Amino acid sequence: MNSKKAIAVMASGRGSNLKVILESVAAGACPVDVRLVISDKADAEALQIARAAGVAHVVWMNPKDYQDRAQFDAACADLIDHHGCQWIVLAGYMRILSSFFVRRFPQRIINIHPSILPSFAGARAVEDALSYGVKVSGCTVHLVDEVLDGGSILAQAIVPVLDHDTRESLHVRIQKEEHQLYPKTLTRMVEQGFKIDGRSVIWLS
Repeated sequence: MNSKKAIAVMASGRGSNLKVILESVAAGACPVDVRLVISDKADAEALQIARAAGVAHVVWMNPKDYQDRAQFDAACADLIDHHGCQWIVLAGYMRILSSFFVRRFPQRIINIHPSILPSFAGARAVEDALSYGVKVSGCTVHLVDEVLDGGSILAQAIVPVLDHDTRESLHVRIQKEEHQLYPKTLTRMVEQGFKIDGRSVIWLS
């Protein structure tokens, strides 16, 4: 049965955002129910983090077992529905979702991106911000639509860009904000809810 608090997390790598979400849940600060964690990488640390935290369903889905991206995404979507997950939370998931997948879960897929969108979309956001010479950067929690990093914005946080920042030093400061912002936004999402007015997210109550 679907619950408005039930989430599936999709992750490909170290799982740092998954870890802080699970820690926030364990501390009673984030009232979501992480029912399912899916990874497309067999060696993703996110899988170990999920198992250690006691997530009920932790699954490696091997893309090579499927004919194409659409088939793989369909299998993931069926698994998400089977476990009654209302929300899909991307936490360092490195595969671009197919249009089919996005349309199946409209306004239910959440991502976090290391820039102040709409500036610096894509995989090189931190490097691109530094190359451009911006004085502030940050992170954005947004809904996922069929445009890469193009969905409506749920929340943003700002960090300063320092004169001698490298990609690594700036990314560390951005991730600190991500680890605060993501659990807080998920909490607001399930407790308050929202509606969409044009491109704008309007938080309820």
